[in-house]
Amino acid sequence: MSAADKRIRALLADDHSVVRAGIRQFLEHAGDIVVVAEAADGAEAERLIAEHRPDVAVLDIQMPEASGIDVTRWVRANAPATGVLILTAYDDEPYVVAVLQAGANGYVLKTATPAEIIEAVRDVYAGKSVLDAVVARTLVSRISGEHGGPEVEPLTKRELEVLVLAAKGYTNKAIGAQLRISDRTVQGHLARVFDKLQADSRTGAVMRAVSLGWIPPDAGRSLSE
Repeated sequence: MSAADKRIRALLADDHSVVRAGIRQFLEHAGDIVVVAEAADGAEAERLIAEHRPDVAVLDIQMPEASGIDVTRWVRANAPATGVLILTAYDDEPYVVAVLQAGANGYVLKTATPAEIIEAVRDVYAGKSVLDAVVARTLVSRISGEHGGPEVEPLTKRELEVLVLAAKGYTNKAIGAQLRISDRTVQGHLARVFDKLQADSRTGAVMRAVSLGWIPPDAGRSLSE
């Protein structure tokens, strides 16, 4: 396999051509990323994703025809192998929650450095979900507010070990190998963690655990989905 074949194939979708050009320039300058297509609106993004099957789709939220949230839902239903990285200027809580619920693998603000955006693309390609630090704080505040009252059943030592590894971006298989347990056992531990923390995703569980002070605040910056 050649070096070109190993490069991460990315699609960019943003209704501002100048923004797309800038992002493309520093992504391709990284050496291990190639932009296979660009879209100026959501509908075009869906068509090009279906045509090119990129490894990672980098989407803005506010686009004509279909929003980044709509495109994310479409990707999860029609191109599940494609990772979705939202790259936007919006850090509003409703956008963050809606995008994560739609199935995005990452949410990074346009105020991030080129190096941070490149790393986010690589992490999404590797099967991780990345949250901008500002976005992570927004989620922690929201979850703390929602769950501030009722007492939470503590996690067992093993459940906490599993959650910490999940927060570091480990897959179920990798967590199992690290802890010398089966994938199925890992899945069972995560199910109990979700139930105790009233979460429906690893992101939600980690943010809830952070808000409770059970794991470090920076644990939510790289989450395996």
